[in-house]
Amino acid sequence: MIITKTRIEKFSAPLAGVFTVASGTIDSGDSWIVFIETDAGITGIGAAAPWGPVTGETLESCYEVLKMLTATLPGKDPLDIGGIHQYMDRIIYKNGSAKCAIDTALYDIAARAAGLPLYKYLGATCGTVENDITVGIDEPQLMEEQAGFFVHNLGFRILKIKIGLNYEHDLDALQRIRKIAGPDVRIRVDANQGYTREKALEVLPTFQEIGIDAVEQFLPSWDFEGSAWLRANNPTKVKIMLDESIHDVHDAMRASQLQAADYFNIKLMKCGGIYYGLQIADIAAAANINCMVGCMMENKISLAAGLSLVAAKQNIVEADCDSFLVFKNNDDGIVGGFVREGGRMILSDKPGLGIEL
Repeated sequence: MIITKTRIEKFSAPLAGVFTVASGTIDSGDSWIVFIETDAGITGIGAAAPWGPVTGETLESCYEVLKMLTATLPGKDPLDIGGIHQYMDRIIYKNGSAKCAIDTALYDIAARAAGLPLYKYLGATCGTVENDITVGIDEPQLMEEQAGFFVHNLGFRILKIKIGLNYEHDLDALQRIRKIAGPDVRIRVDANQGYTREKALEVLPTFQEIGIDAVEQFLPSWDFEGSAWLRANNPTKVKIMLDESIHDVHDAMRASQLQAADYFNIKLMKCGGIYYGLQIADIAAAANINCMVGCMMENKISLAAGLSLVAAKQNIVEADCDSFLVFKNNDDGIVGGFVREGGRMILSDKPGLGIEL
């Protein structure tokens, strides 16, 4: 089997509103869809969702890289996923979301060729994943109302709360959310690099009193030593998670050696797709570190890939693949991949990603 043709299409769907985190505001759900066709009549699809503050890509720069990379694919073996990654890495450094779109399309082809849903192709036996839902930064009362809707109307049992702009604001919002969610709903928070070492250490006991499971990316992405210091001096049971610090296998090795985290957040858009996501999970497992698979402002194509990765790895114990719910009417309009039942995502049993376009 060889690749015969590729094409790139823009995906656009309206967001329900702006989404604010400590590192910036997201007001667009635009992304790119890549189609890779083969001489076996199998077409794979993948998606790229770049965001400058995390991946270093804009929508426009991602498109230019995608054009450059996809133009070189015809004639290559789509099942040689590692070889194609090595080739892409030689051509251009980083650009994780562009490479992720191609990676996902290749895995879609491989799973379709094997007649298996992607999660089973990756080695999983169960296609059901418990997922969280994210509350962006807003006025504390509005965050409380949104969290209540997610729990009592949509049926989610895990909340992820964005924090990091102002501690007093964070504390007010978290106390309100805990009250409306009740004691049995799990809550973790994401500071998106918004705290200092000293402030992070100071707030951990209060977070434990509120019942926070874990804090994601307290410190700047470069401060591996600071995260290791924070974890070593953490007086609570609140877990420390790294997200923006973990882009590739080298970051995972460094964080593992420093014992800088209890969890890694693997994002396909950061690391370049499933191929490297699997490797990061293995590095973490060797260091007895658990993982979560998170997302950017992604559509169901890459979310289905991320959820399949969660299902496939025993040490990936958390899922944060909820961005399709940020689109208007809580849906991006793409059919297939998975269905939602409360906070559970049930992956399609159709071959590949199971996406219907």
